[in-house]
Amino acid sequence: MTASTPPVNDSRDLACVVLAAGKGTRMKSALPKVLHKLAGKPMISHVLDAVGALEPSRTVIVIGPDMDAVAEAAAPAIPAIQPAQDGTGGAVRIAMPELVGFAGDVLVLFGDAPLVSESTLRDMLARRRAADDPAVVVMGVRLDDPAAFGRLVTDAQGRLTAIVEFRDADAETRAITLCNGGLMAVDGKRLPALIDALRADNAKREYYLTDIVGEAVARGWGAAVVEAAGPPGLLGINSRAELAAAEVSLQRALRLQAMEEGATLIDPETVFFAADTRLGRDVVIEPSVFFGPGAVVGDNVTIKAFSHIEGATIAAGAQVGPYARLRPGAEIGQGARIGNFVEVKNASLGAGAKANHLSYLGDAEIGARTNIGAGAITCNYDGVNKHRTVIGEDVFIGTNAALVAPVAIGDRANVAAGSTIGKDVEADALGIARGHQENRPGWAKIYRERLERLKAERRRGG
Repeated sequence: MTASTPPVNDSRDLACVVLAAGKGTRMKSALPKVLHKLAGKPMISHVLDAVGALEPSRTVIVIGPDMDAVAEAAAPAIPAIQPAQDGTGGAVRIAMPELVGFAGDVLVLFGDAPLVSESTLRDMLARRRAADDPAVVVMGVRLDDPAAFGRLVTDAQGRLTAIVEFRDADAETRAITLCNGGLMAVDGKRLPALIDALRADNAKREYYLTDIVGEAVARGWGAAVVEAAGPPGLLGINSRAELAAAEVSLQRALRLQAMEEGATLIDPETVFFAADTRLGRDVVIEPSVFFGPGAVVGDNVTIKAFSHIEGATIAAGAQVGPYARLRPGAEIGQGARIGNFVEVKNASLGAGAKANHLSYLGDAEIGARTNIGAGAITCNYDGVNKHRTVIGEDVFIGTNAALVAPVAIGDRANVAAGSTIGKDVEADALGIARGHQENRPGWAKIYRERLERLKAERRRGG
């Protein structure tokens, strides 16, 4: 804790410590493990969202040296630097100066366990505050195949007596299917003594946070366990395969939530949501639709197959796709239509506007009821800077027109097919820019016969 950081005296009675200093070597990545994404959002952000719902008085994130990107992603959580990888207990020890004077409950979580739910955390806190006043509450997960996870040993009354690591467990202990989920709720008044008692007298010479359970039991303070459902990712993600398994689990939950809230997913397994996707009621989503972060969809919208939507807002009654791409900044108005192979970026379409085929609309404002013809584009980039196109209401833009920004098309104007428009077109006018057309009678026949004669001569010569 820096000299300017005051002791915690907040009236709220919860603090959180998130451990995120792991290097994640099994990920084989230059990106810190906790910044790898699930449903378009870094793992650490999922954890902090669950924590934030509890409104803790202070959240501390323990990171390793040179993890500024993690600290930035976790802001405004207070960063604490763990200079050496000396175990989970060592990590909590690093966070303790930020909790000086705190007497509430402390939740200890892991930044690579993104599927922890707010309800599980509340259950742990409720158990910590129960009448028997256990000093430590551990989250347990019951697994059919416990593999090498640590086992939670309980007595006849269900009280937690020890956490035994797999390598130290005998056959009877290994038969236990209740495994250590890692998360803990600890009495803040007793946490300093439990951390001070940790010893690195093991093969790895590390301080294990799990040892505080045995210490609490030995002191007569007691320990307890709360069981949670165990989807992939709840126990931590250490490899890309585990990341993929957690994505499958999270997507299944997001699809179910969407359908429960009134959306129709014709083929749910092919639809992929971002964690923050928002859908209105009576939305219909066809197969193979992908949502990136920042998508908001109004009521009665239809999104046709093979569309990609990210950072876009779609108003009620609109239709998008098939094969449409809405990029960040796209705003599709009420009842508007975006058709096949249309791309929209940082552009708004007013109510009832249409772009039904093969168009690119970038950095543009398009008025209500305007029709964008097939193949028409806004030329928004000059090689150095982006420029904006403004199209009024009730405008007709002809097929294969190119609007060279900055340019404005007035209300009710027409732009002729095939035109390249580089100057403003006033309201009710026709904008046309085509080269002179010349027809040469018989030229095609003469040209064709010449080519056929040359081809025959080559064959005779060959």
